[in-house]
Amino acid sequence: MSLDYDYSSDFGERALVSLDQPKMRSAIKGAVEQQAVGRNAGLATLKDAPALREVAARIRDHNLSHLDGHLERLAETWEAAGGSVFFAADAAEARAYVLDVARSVDARTAVKSKSMVTEEIGLNRALSEAGVEPVETDLGQYIVQKAGEPPSHIVAPAIHKSKEDVAELFSTLAGRPLPNDAHELTDYARVLLRRHFLGAELGISGVNFGVADEGTLCLATNEGNGRMCTSMPRAHVAIMGMERVVWDFEQLAVLINLLARSNTGQKITQYTSLLHGPRRAGEPDGPEQSHLVILDNGRSNILGTRFHQALRCIRCGACLNVCPVFRQVGGYAYDPVYSGPIGAVITPLLKGTKEAGDLAHASTLCAACSEVCPVRIPLHDLLLYVRQEFARDGASGAERAAYRAWSHAWATPRRFALFVGAGRLLGWLARGRSLPKLPLPLLGRWTRGRRLPELPRGGGRRT
Repeated sequence: MSLDYDYSSDFGERALVSLDQPKMRSAIKGAVEQQAVGRNAGLATLKDAPALREVAARIRDHNLSHLDGHLERLAETWEAAGGSVFFAADAAEARAYVLDVARSVDARTAVKSKSMVTEEIGLNRALSEAGVEPVETDLGQYIVQKAGEPPSHIVAPAIHKSKEDVAELFSTLAGRPLPNDAHELTDYARVLLRRHFLGAELGISGVNFGVADEGTLCLATNEGNGRMCTSMPRAHVAIMGMERVVWDFEQLAVLINLLARSNTGQKITQYTSLLHGPRRAGEPDGPEQSHLVILDNGRSNILGTRFHQALRCIRCGACLNVCPVFRQVGGYAYDPVYSGPIGAVITPLLKGTKEAGDLAHASTLCAACSEVCPVRIPLHDLLLYVRQEFARDGASGAERAAYRAWSHAWATPRRFALFVGAGRLLGWLARGRSLPKLPLPLLGRWTRGRRLPELPRGGGRRT
């Protein structure tokens, strides 16, 4: 599979690369449809799923409004349990701290549980450059790492790959043909990863939720690798986005009830681990050192703005699974880290709308993402807000002129009627065919590949 994505180009150009890969698109479509069906079945097992989602949204908003106090309490209770805490203002500080820990234990290998926040800070590259081999141990993440690719989905990193793709990749790694069988391919990876678990000096994970009043980190995985990474190496470093904090186990229970159901339909992930500091005297296993890195990296700039609801996200991936755009182009047309509707919102907020605001146009604004979000993030509204920011800060002169012209054309009923009349004429001329490419650059991009239906009669007339 060719993954020739140029991340210096805009979303539209990257989407064209995806649209030219039918095998990848077929794999993505089948997988997300299965997950969407599972989500509906999973939520149906709850007594009152809509009410629980409302409670979850209120919990997330409450915690965000008390974030300083919650994080202070988490640091206090985690240190009381014997752990160390570091507040990282940005990606560079987070990477530097992890490298310091790696040097303190003379790490040559770091085993990693799947973590999007480590992708966000570019940790693997930093480890490699420092002479520490990072080994992804989630099977999907291991597959894309060996393929030299970033994850293509927040929850399912290798969702774009078929069983045949994995067999071809693993056969190359093994130096011998491997059968096109999921169980045998998994067994092959398991044998390789077991050696790393037994020999790694450093374990690295993300954090699904930090429970402030209990000094506990919750890690939700569907493979035993998460527990291996956090218990077998001498040192464990957990990296948590600052917004992922809850106050107590009661709040955690609400969110855990929704997390797996919202993606795969499971009542709970196969392994829901609660970590409470390093190994204590007399305990048979666990790390000698437990470190918690609490990452800002632009999140505090979102607090108190009209985008603050984006920080409710619990990274379930449900919005990706229902998004008609994601289903067609997959994750690589977005940013290399966060994709789908939530990625189209938070990536511009973290990187700047001037640099990444075009991602907000990767949406039909159908609001399916808002409808399925377990914590009621109004994603379609936030996408519109990002578009507004991008129109002001990042759009080209031609785009800004087009926006002004559009606004002028719709400012009065008479102008609107003239506009609709012109649209009806264009639709009649096209009659379902692709529109001819128009000469202006902006309109030329808009008409490329679009089919314009004939508008119904009577549109635009004043009554």
